[in-house]
Formats: sequence, structure tokens, C-alpha cells
Amino acid sequence: MLSSTVAGFAASIVLIVAIGAQNAFVLRQGLRREHVLPVVLTCAVSDLALIIAGIAGLGALIAAQPTVVLVVKWVGAAFLLGYACLAAKRAVRPAALNPADRAPATLRATLLTCLAFTYLNPHVYLDTVLLLGSIAQQHPHRWLFALGAAAASFAWFTALGAGAHKLAPILARPIAWRILDALIATVMTIIAVTLLLT
Repeated sequence: MLSSTVAGFAASIVLIVAIGAQNAFVLRQGLRREHVLPVVLTCAVSDLALIIAGIAGLGALIAAQPTVVLVVKWVGAAFLLGYACLAAKRAVRPAALNPADRAPATLRATLLTCLAFTYLNPHVYLDTVLLLGSIAQQHPHRWLFALGAAAASFAWFTALGAGAHKLAPILARPIAWRILDALIATVMTIIAVTLLLT
């Protein structure tokens, strides 16, 4: 049972940590110390809803169409390997991630922007709904897997938002993202291979 929760945490964290529009936005808010808590909660609760939808929806789909499992495995593995290649490319050619200077925004505008970064990103549906949903089906305790995945989301966004101002000098250095992306590429490749061999 604990292994499913740990697997959910690990699978979720490597997908969430990858540099993207949503993470850059949360980091920017954290660096500016502007509406950090509402932004973190919006991202984490959105992930929780998407994780639950992915596991519940995909579970029903697989129960009705068992042959979908093979397709999901190959699509999920291909997507993971593609992400691993992108992370490896970023590791070779890193770039600093600095918050853009802008005037303070209202809470409403900030949350609308956060929701746009979350739900208008096609990768969130591939990562959170399809991919995590498919990996969860390989575990006997899929809802504990979901719990671990949601915990990773809450932990990451909290750390990113609350700790951003302390990490600003480190995160501004390309080498920090190079190491992080190299780790992400490695872990995603391992998960992809495991998914295909299960």
C-alpha cells in the first residue's frame, strides 16, 4: 500500500517539476511575494481534480475496453520519452529563469492567469489525466497512488511559491536547471521503460 503512494508521489513530482508556463508563473509570484498562497492552492487543487478525473475516468474506460491498456501504455511511454528528450535538451542548453518585471496585479487577475496556465496547457491533460491515470492502473491501490500524486503537487507548489524568494539566486543560474533537467530526463526514461515492461 505504501509503495503505491510513494510511486504516485514519484511519478507526479517528475512531471510537475519540469520547467513550464505554470511553474514559471508560480515562481514569479513567489519571487515577488504576490498572492502566493491563493496561487499555490489553485494549482494544487486543480492538480488534485485532474488526478482524480484521470484515474476515475481511465479506470472506467479500461474496464469497458481492456485493449485500451496497450494503447495507453505505448502512448504514455512515447510521451514520457519525448519529455525526457526535451529535458535532456534543456540540460545541454540551459537558460536562466527570472521573473519578468511588471506592475502588481489584482488577486482576480492573478487567479485568472493561474487558471489559464493550468487548464489551457494541453500537457496538463496528457500528464495529469492520461499519463498519471494510466500509471495508476498498474497499481493495486490506485487511489493511494492518487494520494501520493496529489501530495507531490501540494509539496512542489508550496515549496516553489513559499521558497522562491530564498532560491532566487540559485534558480537564476543555468547550472541549477541543467542538473534538474538531467535528473528529470533520467527518471522519465525509467518510468517509460517500466510502463512498457509492466
